[in-house]
Amino acid sequence: MKKTRKPAKPVSADVIAQLAEKGEDVSRFFKGQGRMVQPIQRVNVDLTATMLEELDKTARDLNVSRQAVIKTLVRQALDRHYLAQRARQSQTRS
Repeated sequence: MKKTRKPAKPVSADVIAQLAEKGEDVSRFFKGQGRMVQPIQRVNVDLTATMLEELDKTARDLNVSRQAVIKTLVRQALDRHYLAQRARQSQTRS
């Protein structure tokens, strides 16, 4: 009978951190691809039924999830806020 290798168990971030603190090489745990992902924190938001319908329609039109629409709209609103804030600051300096 042919022996097969068992897939390696995933190593937790805590274990990798402990190895790194001991000065051990932890590069084998990383592929060097991708980007750093910020930790995710869940939130609850109360929305009216009308707003949910609008979000769902927009999500269908864009062929993305409701969550993707919400994230995109929040990001755009924050970007506009920061741009307006910078504009106000530059006006007060002039």
